[in-house]
Amino acid sequence: MLLSSSCSGGQFPRVSPLGTRPKRSTRVVPLPVVTRATAGGVRNNLEVGGNAGTLQGMDIDELRVIVRKQLQGVELSPSSYDTAWVAMVPVQGSPQSPCFPQCVEWILQNQQEDGSWGHSAGPSGEVNKDILLSTLACVLALNTWNVGQDHIRRGLSFIGKNFSVAIDGQCVAPVGFNITFFGMLRLAIGMGLKFPVMETDIDSIFRLREVEFERDAGGTASARKAFMAYVSEGLGREQDWDSVMAYQRKNGSLFNSPSTTAASAIHSCNDRALDYLVSLTSKLGGPVPAIYPDKVYSQLCMVDTLEKMGISSDFACDIRDILDMTYSCWMQDEEEIMLDMATCAKAFRLLRMHGYDVSSEGMARFAERSSFDDSIHAYLNDTKPLLELYKSSQVHFLEEDLILENIGSWSAKLLKQQLSSNKISKSLMPEVEYALKYPFYATVEVLEHKGNIERFNVNGFQRLKSGYCGSGADKEILALAVNKFHYAQSVYQQELRYLESWVAEFGLDELKFARVIPLQSLLSAVVPLFPCELSDARIAWSQNAILTAVVDDLFDGGGSMEEMLNLVALFDKWDDHGEIGFCSSNVEIMFNAVYNTTKRIGAKAALVQKRCVMHHIAEQSWTGGCGSEKWAAGKLIPATMEEYMSVAEPSFALGPIVPVSAYLLGEELPEEAVRSPEYGRLLRLASAVGRLLNDVMTYEKEMGTGKLNSVVLLQALAAGAARGGGGGGGAPAPAPASVEAARAEVRRAIQTSWRDLHGLVFGSGGSSSIIPRPCREVFWHTGKVANVFYQEGDGYARKAMRSMANAVILDPLHLHE
Repeated sequence: MLLSSSCSGGQFPRVSPLGTRPKRSTRVVPLPVVTRATAGGVRNNLEVGGNAGTLQGMDIDELRVIVRKQLQGVELSPSSYDTAWVAMVPVQGSPQSPCFPQCVEWILQNQQEDGSWGHSAGPSGEVNKDILLSTLACVLALNTWNVGQDHIRRGLSFIGKNFSVAIDGQCVAPVGFNITFFGMLRLAIGMGLKFPVMETDIDSIFRLREVEFERDAGGTASARKAFMAYVSEGLGREQDWDSVMAYQRKNGSLFNSPSTTAASAIHSCNDRALDYLVSLTSKLGGPVPAIYPDKVYSQLCMVDTLEKMGISSDFACDIRDILDMTYSCWMQDEEEIMLDMATCAKAFRLLRMHGYDVSSEGMARFAERSSFDDSIHAYLNDTKPLLELYKSSQVHFLEEDLILENIGSWSAKLLKQQLSSNKISKSLMPEVEYALKYPFYATVEVLEHKGNIERFNVNGFQRLKSGYCGSGADKEILALAVNKFHYAQSVYQQELRYLESWVAEFGLDELKFARVIPLQSLLSAVVPLFPCELSDARIAWSQNAILTAVVDDLFDGGGSMEEMLNLVALFDKWDDHGEIGFCSSNVEIMFNAVYNTTKRIGAKAALVQKRCVMHHIAEQSWTGGCGSEKWAAGKLIPATMEEYMSVAEPSFALGPIVPVSAYLLGEELPEEAVRSPEYGRLLRLASAVGRLLNDVMTYEKEMGTGKLNSVVLLQALAAGAARGGGGGGGAPAPAPASVEAARAEVRRAIQTSWRDLHGLVFGSGGSSSIIPRPCREVFWHTGKVANVFYQEGDGYARKAMRSMANAVILDPLHLHE
């Protein structure tokens, strides 16, 4: 097909979102009010509901400042429990003096009015086991140095009044509570402290400790040994401290836990443990956190959260700095990353997905299931590190990456076992189920964002030996995410109205044989192009998606042979189409829609690229989809899969959709880039994924109509080989076994294409690519569109597809209260 290279053809119509995009609304769902400064200086209300909390008097920029500050230097929450244990460490050679008096002072200054220390894990301020544990530790610390007698009295009174919480099996408990609480209780009684509780209550704590010792926990004997070392402070003199020191890290700590390390300094007088505590307290002043160092993990968790909530683009520079630092740590094989299962897995996944060159060799220590079974995580049935490992196994570029394949295999099996045995917390269960059901190449980011926003818990705690807060900016993150999602929906809805007017303008709704579904077509554009600012690209994508579907339906039985030949001839003539004329009103409607819409899009792309690009758009042939129909009409079968794919890939009709939209991303896409072998390979791989996914799901229908696809081809080639013949002639009726074998082979080809596409888009070679990363990513997301549309047959006909489109474009958020 030869299309004119002329860049004339006008602009998008006046009803286009261009220039009429809704002002960035600051109104979200009702409840606490946040304001945003507008261009005119007037502060408009931003209302954020759900569990975002009260953020009155703050605008969007102020919220971003808070999140950015937390992201750049994640504020460590003080742990009263760990601070108390550090406070109990004496000066070496002078056991009557505290080595860290600043910690003792902090304890004296931070007792609550009710006599407790610590903070609640819930918004209502209820007493929990963490508060009891922290209060008992602080009482012990003060009594050790014979200071704060009134503080001690009030602390003992608080413990006595709430002792029932300690023996309540229904209350959520910090890790190892039954051991650490009993150990400190016994130590306090040995000091002569009196608790206003019944002796039977003390006995109950003792029985709970014995139950902990005897219970059949997860993992191996090594996992149990590691766990007992982690809670060593609760064992005191019963612990074999020499064996515990086998877990000491290069920084001198035990498990990066200040409390465990402090106990080792008390009982074993270990110099390296003391050096760790000195370094820790000198950096942080008075209180200490529940885990240190933890900066890398905390920052990576925030990066992951911002991506999950759909607002990472607001902090792109900060995220790049964090990942640069993480990459440096990775390359230096630093313990903070490499020894922690969750940190290592999360770092590997995020670095790879952002284009850093990290080898899977760094994950080799987790290649076997024993790495988990022998860990504290297994003893505690801790799902988060397991889930992180499974997610990290998904990002592999090589055809055979045994390390990642092994991790993916055993971690998936364990996650399924935990699901079936109800060992996963309710809050984490949806994420685990989703990860197992949908590989990362089958996810829809914008739909994930919505679900994550709706489930987001601003009061989330990570349970260690004491309560450990997550990000200190959770409310602000939720407020920003809600605002951005609502604004995005308002843009999508305006785009939908424009598409409906465009369909009516060209009379496409009069084509009774065709699938003209603006809502689902817009969804196909939102999946790869969800950022609000990409409205032009989404409009172009949606229009061409509708047009390619219409043309496909004409060739798929909706039109006569005369109409098909007429349309192909019109495409070939293009600007000179008047020499041919239209054989029917349907052909006239279709050609005019394709011709005029292409002219408009080409003119807009020329403005963005500052050069004429019609000559490249012209090469995206509208007649490319007819090759397979010619095979079907002639009852011929290509001799090889390669021959089939040479026509099948362009027949998937991404040419008029993806390359055209790529010109409207705002990135400079020079001639040498779109002519490069890399660009052609990106398009071929995305087309291969889509075509083969379609083939697997629709082969029965296409076989019945005589239309060729890869499943039918493979079983025909196999049958021909079995007879000793070639591939010519019609396909015999396939036996079920041969069909399943053919489908399995096609699925393997799909996986290979996915892997190659992933490596081309996200691999380390991207740094030297002449194709801008946003453009490369569009091809990756294009494959995801195909996966979404062809999960169950023809995507346009699925009720689930309309439901998904409604959820993304029309249905409001339902925030967790």
